[in-house]
Amino acid sequence: MERLTIGIVAFPILFVLLVIRVPIGLAMLIVGALGTAIIAGWLPLFSQMKTNAWHLFSNYSLSVIPLFLLMGNFATKAGMSESLFKCASAFLGHRKGGVAMAAIGGCAGFGAICGSSLATAATMGKVALPELRRLGYSPALSTGALAAGGTLGILIPPSVILIIFAILTEQNIAKLFLAAFVPGAMAAIGYMLAVAIYVRISPDAGPASIRINWRERLKLSVSIWHVLLIFIIMISGIYLGWFTPTEGAAIGAFGTGLVAFFQKDFDFAKLLEVIESTALTSAMIFLVLLGAEFFNSLIALSQLPVFLVDLVTNANIAPIYILVIILLLYLVLGCLMDSLAMILLTIPIFFPLIMTLDFGLTAEETAIWFGILTLIVVEVGLITPPVGLNVFIINKMAGDIPISETFKGVLPFFASDLIRVSMLLLFPSITLFLIRLFP
Repeated sequence: MERLTIGIVAFPILFVLLVIRVPIGLAMLIVGALGTAIIAGWLPLFSQMKTNAWHLFSNYSLSVIPLFLLMGNFATKAGMSESLFKCASAFLGHRKGGVAMAAIGGCAGFGAICGSSLATAATMGKVALPELRRLGYSPALSTGALAAGGTLGILIPPSVILIIFAILTEQNIAKLFLAAFVPGAMAAIGYMLAVAIYVRISPDAGPASIRINWRERLKLSVSIWHVLLIFIIMISGIYLGWFTPTEGAAIGAFGTGLVAFFQKDFDFAKLLEVIESTALTSAMIFLVLLGAEFFNSLIALSQLPVFLVDLVTNANIAPIYILVIILLLYLVLGCLMDSLAMILLTIPIFFPLIMTLDFGLTAEETAIWFGILTLIVVEVGLITPPVGLNVFIINKMAGDIPISETFKGVLPFFASDLIRVSMLLLFPSITLFLIRLFP
């Protein structure tokens, strides 16, 4: 069997394994190992098994992942999500749809110290969903806003998915974080505008809450000082060169840990929960990365990326159209797979192809621009049917709301995402101007 055929056949075999619920890391490891053995032989595979794990896990950059996960887990136990939601609600709650906007604002703030979409959606859902129900918000708007708001967890830095993209493509993590700020802010503002339009069309869907006086607003603003301080120290330290992203993650984890320790209900049992959750999630991600290492090796041996580059070059298609096709493929894959699996499976194929195309940007700018676009489209997959992990998390927490209502509720936010992706696609400078401002 030709090596190119083996590379192509590997994908349907992998999807079959995923359909029968083989874990993504194990599935990629099996397919990658068997494909490599068929192409190169068993001895090269055994040699690869001996060296790949050590080569991968001795990478210093990977230590940033468990540190950011630890920071997010401490932030959850410290009740930071509740403080952020209450503060945002004090400023926005008196408007129609204002509490839903506050939930989105809380998700944005929590995402800045969490880095996980699923954790952001679940944590903010526990805090905001009861309040939205108490005020009589429609099931579609309340669950849709929380599911969409949760996606901000992987877009606003720090983002675990963005870190993995940086490692896979050998890009600068700090520059990717910087490039994600403006698209992240656009996402939060776009979602709030979607709520405003929603309640304008359906006024009963998002009733206003009582107006909070300025003294109470200031008091609630003071209650989130630790969140702002941790974020400012961590991010500014990274960009001012005081420490690396890994050291910044360690400082962030230490800061959120201190805040958690001073909470009245934080005890040794909760500390163990934080450590266990961090260890389990880190182990899952590392297994997936190891599987991706073997699968990517198979793809490289099969010469599939070279074949695609030659195919596109000979087809004489404008680069922007190729990028649009790739983004549309991501939207389709988002209906079937989770974000981490999408990144690990597709980047070894799409990234070399994108880097051969001329968008009028430098190689680094092209890589960063593509990374942010990829991250956003992957984020959209978290609210699209039939998988839509954020939708299922929020819907399960709501209990008695039909899943169809939640999917109906995310439609305005999906439209906001499409508008934002179009803007960033047509105007790369929106993503890149901070990189150019602070080279």
